[in-house]
Amino acid sequence: MENWEVRAERMVLSQIEVRGIRDGKVLEAFRNVPRHLFVPARHRKWAYQDSPLPLEEGQTISQPYMVALMTFRLDVKEGMKVLEIGTGSGYQAAILARMGAEVHSLERIALLARSSSRTLEELGYPVRVYHRDGSDGLPEEAPFDRVIVTAAATSIPPAIMEQISSCARVVIPIRLPDGNERLLTRIIGEERYRDEWGEYCRFVPLRNGIVR
Repeated sequence: MENWEVRAERMVLSQIEVRGIRDGKVLEAFRNVPRHLFVPARHRKWAYQDSPLPLEEGQTISQPYMVALMTFRLDVKEGMKVLEIGTGSGYQAAILARMGAEVHSLERIALLARSSSRTLEELGYPVRVYHRDGSDGLPEEAPFDRVIVTAAATSIPPAIMEQISSCARVVIPIRLPDGNERLLTRIIGEERYRDEWGEYCRFVPLRNGIVR
């Protein structure tokens, strides 16, 4: 795609910064990660528009603002160890890697795990993608400083809370009893945690098991 950098800059200005996300490191990542390379070729002309796009196996890549919002809520610092549950296209993982995080990403659908891993490798993002059930986390690499879940659950999976550091953050869309979904940021301190509820949203559901 020609002039994708111009489209990415326009995306940042008109969709992300204007909505209140002004963290310089977040914006820099969104300006420099080529979003169009993380969506199927037939959808690339819409890659920088303000909307989610379909992936294989009924999955989606979230709208740019939602990816930016979750990244902002995660509050990633360079060198932090991050667990992502739901690799999908690999775009969110690339953003986090661009910000200097050590990213481990779990994807339950084999086709997406392979395609996202290949795209990330070709673009030089050092993300480790695993074909695994995200609800189980990744105990062999724990503890994690940050966890981001890109599928909606009714609560934070218990295994995830067992695999975080003593000062961590978890960002996850939660499906409420009324059927709505809302972003939850759980901020964990040395002896307690607090929950911050954010925007309403819509994600594919977090499912158990793997798809080969």
